Amino acid sequence: MSTAEEALEKLKSGNRRFVSGQRTGNLLDEKRRAVLIQGQAPFAVILGCSDSRVPVELVFDQGGGDLFVIRVAGNLVRQTQMGSVEFAVTVLGSRLVVVLGHTECGAIKTTLDVISNPVKDLTPGLNSLVDAIRPAILPIVKSLPSSDESTVMSQSIRKNVVYNVDKLKTESTLLAPLCQSGELMIVGAEYDLKSGEVDFFWKG
Repeated sequence: MSTAEEALEKLKSGNRRFVSGQRTGNLLDEKRRAVLIQGQAPFAVILGCSDSRVPVELVFDQGGGDLFVIRVAGNLVRQTQMGSVEFAVTVLGSRLVVVLGHTECGAIKTTLDVISNPVKDLTPGLNSLVDAIRPAILPIVKSLPSSDESTVMSQSIRKNVVYNVDKLKTESTLLAPLCQSGELMIVGAEYDLKSGEVDFFWKG
């Protein structure tokens, strides 16, 4: 089992390979599938956005069975995502959790649009998404001029990541003590759609 620091270095190394075009091996070849029939032991959990431009295993140059990936628009932590992380940590033994946001996030942009220009015809599902993101980014909206759209967007994306890292660390009775003891690390990161680089910018 990898320690949290070892797992983090694996992700950083994998991303460097991805950016440089030096990716290794197959994601899930026949030999690897045969091994995984016996079970799984992913070394890290990635809670990322559903955006199709952020293929998590590719971005970190990892194969099948290496990562426990949870994807939802806006990389949100709600009860089902919390439970999925708890499962990976307590049952599968993962010691690193990464909340992964990305530049140009559509879920963040939609929420910013609704905050600045409320609409009444959103579906219940979209309203639920906006309502979940709003508390994270509202302080950014209030503190910056609306004319500075680029800064508001970029800071909102990162603030949303930090907000959800903190939710995992404070609201889960399973994860919180593991973080406090140092057995588990939960960090925030941002994937740059243009460069392909992942910036691990938040360790809390």
